[in-house]
Amino acid sequence: QVQLVESGGGLVQPGGSLRLSCAASGLNSEYHYIGWFRQAPGKEREGLACSSSSNSRIYYADSVKGRFTISRDKAKKRTVYLEMGSLKPDVTAVYSCTAQFMSGSYWGTGTLVTVSS
Repeated sequence: QVQLVESGGGLVQPGGSLRLSCAASGLNSEYHYIGWFRQAPGKEREGLACSSSSNSRIYYADSVKGRFTISRDKAKKRTVYLEMGSLKPDVTAVYSCTAQFMSGSYWGTGTLVTVSS
């Protein structure tokens, strides 16, 4: 059973940076992607970035290109990070990670990021 636990959320000032972590357990050798989404109050969930299991394929949404970076820990590739820069108040949301396999998908419970002065 795959489990995902996000951390690193909190309050950050406009223009600031934050690094989120997604710790994954139960991963096997099956090819998969781990990605980050966010959902602001009253808005649809938005995909931000994803990384393949070998970290050889990485994709970003146009809204975050150049400001966000997704990466995996080099050793076991079981922790996926999302480094976020130049944060604006309108990106206040719950940020969640997901693991997508051909056989199914898994989600963490999310971590709240609040951008405010």
